[in-house]
Amino acid sequence: MCPSVFLLWLVTIPVLAHSALASISLGYYLDCGGTKEVTVDNLKYIPDGSYIKVGNTTPINKPDLLPILSTLRYFSDTSARKYCYSFPVFKGGKYLVKTMYYYGGFDGGKQPPVFDQIVEGTKWGVVNTTEDYAKDLSSYFEIVVVPAGKTLSVCLARNSHTGSSSPFISALEVKSLDASLYKSTDFTKYALVTVARNAFGAEDIISSPDDKFNRMWQPFKDDNPVVKTRANVTPSDFWNLPPVRAFSSAITTSRGKALEIQWPRASLPSTYYYISLYFQDNRNPSPYSWRVFDVSINGHTFFSNLNATTNGVTVYAAQWPLSGQTKLTLTPGSGIPVGPVINAGEIYQILPLGGRTRTRDVIVMEDLARSLHNPPVDWNGDPCLPKGNSWTGVTCSSDFHARVVTLNLTNAGLTGSLPPTLGHLSGLAHLWLGGNKLTGNIPDLSGLKELETLHLEKNNFEGSLPSSTEKLPKLREM
Repeated sequence: MCPSVFLLWLVTIPVLAHSALASISLGYYLDCGGTKEVTVDNLKYIPDGSYIKVGNTTPINKPDLLPILSTLRYFSDTSARKYCYSFPVFKGGKYLVKTMYYYGGFDGGKQPPVFDQIVEGTKWGVVNTTEDYAKDLSSYFEIVVVPAGKTLSVCLARNSHTGSSSPFISALEVKSLDASLYKSTDFTKYALVTVARNAFGAEDIISSPDDKFNRMWQPFKDDNPVVKTRANVTPSDFWNLPPVRAFSSAITTSRGKALEIQWPRASLPSTYYYISLYFQDNRNPSPYSWRVFDVSINGHTFFSNLNATTNGVTVYAAQWPLSGQTKLTLTPGSGIPVGPVINAGEIYQILPLGGRTRTRDVIVMEDLARSLHNPPVDWNGDPCLPKGNSWTGVTCSSDFHARVVTLNLTNAGLTGSLPPTLGHLSGLAHLWLGGNKLTGNIPDLSGLKELETLHLEKNNFEGSLPSSTEKLPKLREM
């Protein structure tokens, strides 16, 4: 499966404070550009400075803004290939990443900048909040990802549309998810980008504390009748642990009629999607509180003879092709005395991961970044990926597990020293660090079996070059 279009679905929320946000226990909640802790209901957001080393901050002077939208961090350095936040995480843990944006004219312009968004080594998509900002709305984006290591990076980067403007961000959340959520997806190969998450017939956004993962369930209504539910459900009985409130209302139709819903409302790029649908008979519990119907999407059978009782039921597809407008059709079984009903649904684009840098190379490059007093400003996140957004001075192989093959920071004004682990970059072919002010000893480089060229001249190293360096099998220039 190799979809050719990356979808970064943009979801809108009001810019005024609302009660949908509340306290949840696990994760990071950052007020980007903030200087003090702020609370939205019971959820505490802290300043972002501990998780990023670059960028400038500014307030947004607009009355009654949601507190986390009243400041932002922006990135004006046009030489940097990306600007990254880095979070300690559990290796193999599953996380929901949410980025939030409200432009507010911080740069004196009238339209928000357009730029890329990156998670780990994969291009997540393009951030374009122009349409929302014209309606005085903020925007948020979500992705479910499993980091391969003990850190998770979330980065912004310039693209061909950014021009001289500055990428920016208002708030950032990284929340731990239960391992059971969306577990049919192979997260070693894919991430899930939120396309739509709706509670049908709801009046307001449903989120934390109703959803302990602070997922946003947007209200969805159309011309079909709305009913209220009289029976409670137990979230642990359902795939993906939907909140109880997502079942408090539903869309239905009359007896004998098929229920047709255009959902989501926007046209979708042609690719594969994860789809999860939630149903419950809305009537008082009784032996007769059930209804049977078929579920189809764009005329293709999704599930046959679904029996929705007051206990509720979930059906899902791990990989379902969609393209353009999407129509959901619920067709009642023969003789069923009530029409079909649906309470909630989720759609995620299945996003192929763009690869990652080999773990040993990441460790060495991070050691080098710590050993230098003034590494390039974009030395954070994945050293090699996405292609075109590697660290300054770093060139890598094109493998899924990329290797660092060239390190060229000649005359870069570097100070500091070289770490002992530098010799573990076993795929390195060219090491050029001449013309800087590096000090200390030159480490053992005997592990650099692929090294062809070496330039360390015009530094302030102590001692001599390790004798093993001259025995490197491919070294031709030193």
